[in-house]
Amino acid sequence: MREQIKVLIVDDEENFRDLLIQRLSRKGYWVKGAATGEEALHFLKEETFQVAIFDIKLPGMDGIELLQQARQIEENLQVIILTGHGTIESAIEAMKMGAYDYLTKPCNLAELEITLQKAYEKKQLLEENLGMKEVLRRDRSSRVIVGKSQAITRVLELAKKVAASDSPVLIEGESGTGKELIVNAIHHWSSRAQQPLVAVNSGALPAQLLESELFGHEKGAFTGALTTKKGLIESAHRGTLFLDEIGEMELGLQVKLLRFLETGEFRRVGDVRLRKVDVRVIAATNRNLEEEVVKGNFREDLYYRLNVIKIRVPPLRERKEDIPLLAEYFLQKAGNGAPKQLASDALEALMSYDYPGNVRELFNILERGILLSTGAKIQKEDLFGCFAREDEPKLCTLEEMEKRYIKQVLEAVQWNKTKAAELLGISVRNLYRKIEEYQLKK
Repeated sequence: MREQIKVLIVDDEENFRDLLIQRLSRKGYWVKGAATGEEALHFLKEETFQVAIFDIKLPGMDGIELLQQARQIEENLQVIILTGHGTIESAIEAMKMGAYDYLTKPCNLAELEITLQKAYEKKQLLEENLGMKEVLRRDRSSRVIVGKSQAITRVLELAKKVAASDSPVLIEGESGTGKELIVNAIHHWSSRAQQPLVAVNSGALPAQLLESELFGHEKGAFTGALTTKKGLIESAHRGTLFLDEIGEMELGLQVKLLRFLETGEFRRVGDVRLRKVDVRVIAATNRNLEEEVVKGNFREDLYYRLNVIKIRVPPLRERKEDIPLLAEYFLQKAGNGAPKQLASDALEALMSYDYPGNVRELFNILERGILLSTGAKIQKEDLFGCFAREDEPKLCTLEEMEKRYIKQVLEAVQWNKTKAAELLGISVRNLYRKIEEYQLKK
């Protein structure tokens, strides 16, 4: 189900404001209207809006001042300015202050809808990129790489060696092994540590959008390109660009990435000018790129350009001696001053499991154990589901076990279905189906 986009319309012309509210509401937006800047600020403090439409001429506080104060409340709020022909200079000034775009009144409603949708997409991309940067630029305490096994020690030694160079690095490993932590470590140990580490998930965006995100675009380069936009490659100048899930990148875009890696030069979408930046590229993938090359899904020349230095992050099943350390680290971090301990049978169960989801799955299992345990120690059944008690039959059907376990998790998180779905490793939609199927009730 698509997220309902929240829009704030601020215009003192009641008929026009009502027209916009009715039109956008019919299109599925959640819309609120305000007649003054003061009223708008009140709404912004109460609700989270993705996009706002401000008339530049308002009674009292004008659209420019409203823009300044609104961005202080919601930094990533995307604002579209409505302006008359006599106030276009003011609208341009608003663009310099961070407005997404401006339209002249009377505006074409279809054009306004397109601009609104693009403004919303920009906000989504900003939040995704900020979220990824937050993961990769955490403080030292939260980006610790835990482990003393030979497998992880070799990885860290290699990461320290390659950090001193500017050569591309390819990091391979299964999902959940901590590839992003190795990227973070390489950047931290490099001479670029004080410069930005910019990350983008190559599989999270359609090809055209990903190209625009990487290289930037000029105004008018494609439908919806209403402003000039600097790409992530430029944002990473003198720093590190992290291309996560590089194996998901579309072949046409791989050609342009290869050209950039070979020359350091690129063009924004829709621009004829060449630009040059100084960027160190690190790519990561959970695929076997050699196999993808054979299948024709990945360019051989790009593979060899990225594969100057390869680091393979081992799966958790190949470094099981690190499980006690990882478990202790997680329990200490999640304990809020009074960390729980693992019962001996619980630790044995953790050591015997193969972890298809790797370290991420281990941490999810431990989080589940913390929530479901009732005493100071986490028992085996708290980690891995319902096991028969002394006063219960020793065996039950798989269906009954699933029903009891889902109910146990739901009760442990006070029926927070999003949290329960995360702990169970299923989608929220699937959880709702299970609740209905098993007729579970709060």
